Amino acid sequence: MTENKDTHLFGTAALVGPPNAGKSTLMNTLVGEKVAIVTPKAQTTRNRISGILSTDRYQVVFMDTPGVNKARGKLGELLNRSAMEGLNSTDVVLLVVDTELYVRKPHFLKKDFQPFKKRVSGLSGVVVVSNKIDKVRDKKKVLPVWQELSRMFPEREILPVSASTGEGTEILLERILEHMHPGPALYPEDQLSTLPMRFMVAEIIREKLFLAMRQEVPYGLAVEIEYWKEQEDLLHISAVIYVLRDAHKSMVIGRGGEVLKKVGMQARLEAEALSGKRVYLETHVKVRPGWDENPGFLRSLGI
Repeated sequence: MTENKDTHLFGTAALVGPPNAGKSTLMNTLVGEKVAIVTPKAQTTRNRISGILSTDRYQVVFMDTPGVNKARGKLGELLNRSAMEGLNSTDVVLLVVDTELYVRKPHFLKKDFQPFKKRVSGLSGVVVVSNKIDKVRDKKKVLPVWQELSRMFPEREILPVSASTGEGTEILLERILEHMHPGPALYPEDQLSTLPMRFMVAEIIREKLFLAMRQEVPYGLAVEIEYWKEQEDLLHISAVIYVLRDAHKSMVIGRGGEVLKKVGMQARLEAEALSGKRVYLETHVKVRPGWDENPGFLRSLGI
């Protein structure tokens, strides 16, 4: 990457907000590549996932944080803490709003964003991102949502965007760059994330499980890479899928192993695209009651 040290910009941007606001999709859209898993289910993100956008003029490191919600157990507490910590160590905070949700249920807006109101009051770089604008057919119904957001976050700019279609993201990027500072790039131009490859593969497996499972099962799932051997043109990976109950194990495996086979095939194909190598992927399912309440185990997963 060729840089002019006097004009090149560098900085960080944190995406925060309630669960299922589209933070991961927005980060993937801004970066231009898939670096965070995306599912229709709330609270998919468990770690602060980073994505790197690099050009000759700037490098922005995005941090996708877990959705803030009513904490449930040790895992919920750690997710909320991780999300809020993202506010204190970044150049600009993007408060991501599910516009379509609050058009339908305006009474949830104040409750959902109350946790952020005090935390961002003293920060200079804050942009309110009105996401999922493409899902609202009658645009007039958006105005009450924006008015309430203006009352909660006075003097903050509200930008309408669609993370899924890319609408409004060019203007959003311009606002983000206004908060960056002169400085060289910290990462190579072709690096898309600060996270190691094995973590991203574990996340890919977890995403496929989320998409395959129903009801409460996905929230009792954890994925750990127990074996990783990289050769010139082959990547050998063995992953353990932890579940809370025996009944969940049967559901993850599926009749005749069909669910686990499908998940493994989808994850292998995406891991090959990510690594540029052939991938041999093994998956095993183990029951580990209470893993979501075990601080040591949660730390070992990087949460």
